[in-house]
Amino acid sequence: MRDTSPESRGCGLLSSLLRRRGSSRSKTERYSGNDDAHNHGKQPSKAKDSKRPRSDVSDDARRSASSASSNSNTPQRQKHVVVSVNQNHQRKQQQHDEAAAASMAVCSSSRSSKVSPVQGYVNQGRKVPKDAVGISGELDSMLNDYQKPKGSNKLVRASSNVMIYGNLGNLGQGGGGTNYPSSNIPMDKVENGGGSNNNRNKKVTRNSKEESGSLCRAVSTRMDPEQLKIMGNEDYKNGNFAEALALYDAAIAIDPNKAAYRSNKSAALTALGRLLEAVFECREAIRIDQHYQRAHQRLGNLYFRLGDPEKALYHYKQAGPEADPDEIAKVKILQVHLNKCTEARRVGDCNTLITETNKVISSGADSAQQIFALQAEALLKLRRHQDAEKIMSKCPKFDVDECTRFFGPICNANLLVTRAQVDIAAGRFEDALEAAQKAVSLDPNNREANMVMRKARDVSAARSKGNELFKASRFSEACAAYGEGLERDPYNSVLLCNSAACRSKLGQHEKAVEDCTLALNLRPSYAKARLRRADCNAKLERWEASIQDYEILLKETPDDEQVKRALLEAQEKLKTQRGG
Repeated sequence: MRDTSPESRGCGLLSSLLRRRGSSRSKTERYSGNDDAHNHGKQPSKAKDSKRPRSDVSDDARRSASSASSNSNTPQRQKHVVVSVNQNHQRKQQQHDEAAAASMAVCSSSRSSKVSPVQGYVNQGRKVPKDAVGISGELDSMLNDYQKPKGSNKLVRASSNVMIYGNLGNLGQGGGGTNYPSSNIPMDKVENGGGSNNNRNKKVTRNSKEESGSLCRAVSTRMDPEQLKIMGNEDYKNGNFAEALALYDAAIAIDPNKAAYRSNKSAALTALGRLLEAVFECREAIRIDQHYQRAHQRLGNLYFRLGDPEKALYHYKQAGPEADPDEIAKVKILQVHLNKCTEARRVGDCNTLITETNKVISSGADSAQQIFALQAEALLKLRRHQDAEKIMSKCPKFDVDECTRFFGPICNANLLVTRAQVDIAAGRFEDALEAAQKAVSLDPNNREANMVMRKARDVSAARSKGNELFKASRFSEACAAYGEGLERDPYNSVLLCNSAACRSKLGQHEKAVEDCTLALNLRPSYAKARLRRADCNAKLERWEASIQDYEILLKETPDDEQVKRALLEAQEKLKTQRGG
């Protein structure tokens, strides 16, 4: 059956907003669901332990006793052999018990709470059901004892049956007198938290051993994933979103085909501001269970915040009674403003586009990167570079690979192009070049991306060349180098200010004032350009203009003694010029 969900139609309205000339068409993004598993499916059945009678001696011991008995003709020798074998077995059993006790001590070296087999596990006022006693209690203790006080410790899943701390460092330095060789731990990946293999032979103090032992507490994931989810829900309600995320991850590691775990993980990711990752988890929940209404409702909210009303309305419809009518009404209003943005961009009405994008953001699409990029693009065309830089600083920053996965390579390339243009206007030429290169790698046929990449490279080279010449006091050549960059970007405030510095050194104060004025029109808060213009006006004995710039600078930096002295001097000169 053909997939008619909006997930298969790419970026929709937003892709049309950001589509640029010369860029190739974006491929449609598809995902389909199946209902092989259901949210309320049965728990994985536990295998029954096979039971067999236990004897006082092992099979090896019995064989040894039998052999000794057959080789001896006296009852006294046979009795001595059996007693020796029994002692050997008891010694092995005692060593095994001691090792188990040491391992348990490592897992509970710093636990202050007690476990009651009747009442359940209680830690810091929080009670866990009786079923969670044991390994579940250990995990709860680990989360509360270490993640909350230290803040930076996070659980990572080492394999299908072990969870460890991310900053274990050298596992060979286990505390409590117990070592855990890395070859005996089934790990797919361990994050090194500062430990080094070179430290294995160094002496460790008693305190460091205790700390290492407490951090090396590993918890088996044989526990019930439902208990992990319950504890995760409690952490989520208490605002401990990182801890909740770790618990949901642990539940997913045990049962990856449970839609509820994926949906809850999406909620935790959303609370942490990781919206694109939250979208992917909601999609996975719906793939597992197409009729999971809570996941549809959450995904609708995410698409609303990301500025995609078409997909938001689709998932709200699938959510049924879970959907909030007020949210649906807001999405429809958002759709109206987006249509006006499309029309304004088509006719080149930058002022209307800025107004409508502001309405889109204020209506709830506070994480829509495309909307921020559209507004910044319009501001750049109006030569309001400072405002464009300000709006892009508010734009949420997601991982480039996640953006590519979500928006597609074409849309993400256009976003990177706008970011590169803002970086060029702000004088961040290296950042602009990096963003433009990423855009070209995503969409090699994007003509604007290639053009911005060449511009970033040229203006960066011009500034570097001019700076070297200026340091060598070759001001005329430096001015020419900055001029080469201005030929590629005539309205670059940084190059204009640098050119003004050269002209001031050459005694061309009038031209220096012109360059500074143009730079300030682009970026009114450009303090260096304002200070340079004030100085040049003072040299031209334009005291009123100079005083005006010095007063603005003094408001921005009231503790600047140099500006205070220059202002007082200009005021004295003005009085003298006016005859006292």
